[in-house]
Amino acid sequence: MGQIIGAHHTSYTVRNLEETIAFYRDLLGFEMVHNRPEIVHNYWRAVVGFPDAIARDAMFRIPGANHFLEMIEYQHPRGTAQNDLTPNNVGSSHVAYLVDDLPSLYERLKAANVTFISEPIYLDEGPNKGGWSLYMRDPDGIVIELFQQRPDA
Repeated sequence: MGQIIGAHHTSYTVRNLEETIAFYRDLLGFEMVHNRPEIVHNYWRAVVGFPDAIARDAMFRIPGANHFLEMIEYQHPRGTAQNDLTPNNVGSSHVAYLVDDLPSLYERLKAANVTFISEPIYLDEGPNKGGWSLYMRDPDGIVIELFQQRPDA
């Protein structure tokens, strides 16, 4: 009987792959595993449901993890930007990345003009009491959580 045995990658569609690479690799420090300038494989076109699709992508290793982040820019057919990626909308998603010092990372990202939904919030109750968390957006408005676990976690 088939069953899920793990997770390999999380993928998002982006508007501008160069801008995305600059954000995730250069600003956040993700390792770029590959950068394909063109994807036109027939199997891939069948999987995504666009028989004439042309895209390019970048695959990143998430620091400290065996999980990957794939960012795809469709060149044909071009998609439309989702106008409201707010966290409460049905279908909205985010990935929470573990960080070692959220207040100082926040200051560095703020100096780089990253868009934040919240500044670092100290978690003073609940299962993550003693940690820190914030929500921010990547260049396409995709919500990202930065999460610092409590010291004894």
